[in-house]
Amino acid sequence: MSDRSPEEWRREVYQPFVERRGERKPVFRTSSGIELEACYFPAAGQGPPEGPGEFPFTRGVHPTMYRGRPWTMRQYAGFSTAAATNQRFRYLLEQGQTGLSVAFDLPTQIGYDSDHPLAAPEAGRVGVAINSLRDFERLFEGIPLGQVSTSMTINATGIVLFSMYLALCKRQDVPKEKVLGTVQNDILKEFIARGNYRFDVAPSMRLTTDLFRFQQERAPRFNAISVSGYHMREAGCSAVQELAFTLGDGVAYLEAARDAGLDVAATARRVSFFFNGHNELFEEVAKFRAARRMWARIVKERFGVGDPRAQMMRFHTQTGGSTLTSQQPLVNAARVTLQALAAVLGGTQSLHTNGYDEAISLPSEQSALLALRTQQVIAFESGAADVVDPLGGAPFVERLTDEVEGAALAEMAKVEQEFGGMVGAVAAGYVQRAIQREALAFQYAVEKGERVVVGVNRFELDQEAPAEAFRPDPDARAGIFRDLEAVRAERDAGAAAAPLVRPAGSRAPPPPLRPARREGGGACFPVVWGRHRPRPAVPVMCGG
Repeated sequence: MSDRSPEEWRREVYQPFVERRGERKPVFRTSSGIELEACYFPAAGQGPPEGPGEFPFTRGVHPTMYRGRPWTMRQYAGFSTAAATNQRFRYLLEQGQTGLSVAFDLPTQIGYDSDHPLAAPEAGRVGVAINSLRDFERLFEGIPLGQVSTSMTINATGIVLFSMYLALCKRQDVPKEKVLGTVQNDILKEFIARGNYRFDVAPSMRLTTDLFRFQQERAPRFNAISVSGYHMREAGCSAVQELAFTLGDGVAYLEAARDAGLDVAATARRVSFFFNGHNELFEEVAKFRAARRMWARIVKERFGVGDPRAQMMRFHTQTGGSTLTSQQPLVNAARVTLQALAAVLGGTQSLHTNGYDEAISLPSEQSALLALRTQQVIAFESGAADVVDPLGGAPFVERLTDEVEGAALAEMAKVEQEFGGMVGAVAAGYVQRAIQREALAFQYAVEKGERVVVGVNRFELDQEAPAEAFRPDPDARAGIFRDLEAVRAERDAGAAAAPLVRPAGSRAPPPPLRPARREGGGACFPVVWGRHRPRPAVPVMCGG
């Protein structure tokens, strides 16, 4: 808590930050000529007394937020071949996108070559296929990696793709201090909501912490994990569950890093988060504000980390794919706009806006451009970015922030008390069942008309023309297999095989995970994950 007055905050926090960052203090005026200050403080007792950029960061992680620079506009893209995806990347960058976000196909996410019998039908279907460094070279051809931040939605095979990315940066002579971006590396949510895991829980967590260590040594400014609530929300959980389960996963990863001998503060500084943006504008704003406050206190009080940079929650937001409808798909543009506005009012650091046609197909060039333009209108025309935490101090928003936080903390406490944390709760199937119950309750409410979905259960059209679906070039998939054959034929087979053969005992076994606790004692982890491993509550095919 802060006892600074607004004048002291401007003098002691805001102005030094502006000077340290080398930013010019921009002057914002409304269309009527009214000048706006950087931040407005609520009356005593009506909101957080601290300003933005101060612990616990309810009002934002930086004192200036978007007054200095907008959030990163990071449109998610990936389909068929690396060359085709490169064309989409370069088009979006030309249109003003400021960061890249890579969607990988399912075989790449799980670690299969494209021509494996189990993988071939899915190669290049819902993301870009990566089989070799040559594919990465084509994916980023003509893109200076030292000047752009890249997010990679990859988990089970995250350390492999991250290594490829660093190798490509090295070829571009990018110093390790300038390698920017995020690798998702969040394996727990794969067991919860997506199912794209390759190994059991213990070795998967070992790979996650190995990537933490690797990142700290090789790319100190890269984010080693993006703890994702997005996919749990897509599977059907509520805003409160999204917050509780996501931060619970974050705690599990910091504990795993500590148990692996890593510095918790250094690890926390490179932890980022990934949230969903849904239609309920004010609840979403409250969720984002509560998330920052909760995480700051967890890092400080639970892990004893006093570094403010480690306490800050930095997060990316993607608008809600599961909210999009195939009926009257143009209406999805309105949904995406509301969801993006909630993310901006809630203080996101990075944002992806979905295409209006994504309930039907991969986004077309037209819908992807409109999605990007939506962000640009919010940033440069709406005035929403002119003031930090513009809803801060509003009694309704402050009350809702407190309520969301309280409910999420209660759910986290239940997981701790009954399962010893998220690893135990996931192993027991508790999280999956909770999400499934919430998803079913929502679906029943829609079918009964208690929850309105425009164009689906109200305001339907008697006759609706079929929407045009974007389909990547079907012949392009054949190129994936030709390129893979060429790599195998041209590479040094002996050099490729040598790293896969290690002398017995050349690597120490991983440290055991701490057993989860149950009331009354007794360990419930590790659990044998074999034939009876829990499956996700709702299958989710796309990366997101």
